[in-house]
Amino acid sequence: MSPRSLPPRPSRRGLLGAVGGVTAAVLLAACGTDTSDRYASGDSGYVSGDGVSTEIAAEDRTEAIDFSGTTYDGEEFAVSDHLGEVLVLNVWYASCPPCRKEAPDLQAIHEEYAEQGVSFVGINVRDAAGPAQAFEETYGITYPSLPDTDAEIMYALRGQVAPNAVPSTLVLDREGRVAARISGAADPSVLRAMIDTVIAE
Repeated sequence: MSPRSLPPRPSRRGLLGAVGGVTAAVLLAACGTDTSDRYASGDSGYVSGDGVSTEIAAEDRTEAIDFSGTTYDGEEFAVSDHLGEVLVLNVWYASCPPCRKEAPDLQAIHEEYAEQGVSFVGINVRDAAGPAQAFEETYGITYPSLPDTDAEIMYALRGQVAPNAVPSTLVLDREGRVAARISGAADPSVLRAMIDTVIAE
């Protein structure tokens, strides 16, 4: 009767590699599912959206979005004041890399569509006035932004914007209802097409 062969014992290097792989997987999973204090940490970490865009047919749209606040420039803003217009909302904060990437495109689209009754407003989920206004100056942003560090606006947008998706962009129709959304950095051509669809309604 021949002796039973045993599997080779793993080397120390192999064990360390396996442990390192598991540790990396756990850290990556934690980044992707972070739900704690997403916007308050001092580093530039962010949880980006997945880049999915959605358009909602007029008959399938839910109730109008309603919120108000004071912009970083001290001006009062309310969604209700923009009924009858197409309104684009962009959720952002200054140290978010895809927010910086999309900023010039958002400003360009804002300028292109201003004469067609399209307004833009930013919703900043993290920054005090200093960093937010420095960002706006750096990227030439001329449309207003509202601070939302207490998440009151994000609460009003629940069900429309995932709480861990920054940036996100919503297009509201003339009745203040969400007509389209982009979760993640906005593709300029996709956003323009969404706006064109709502303008044509």
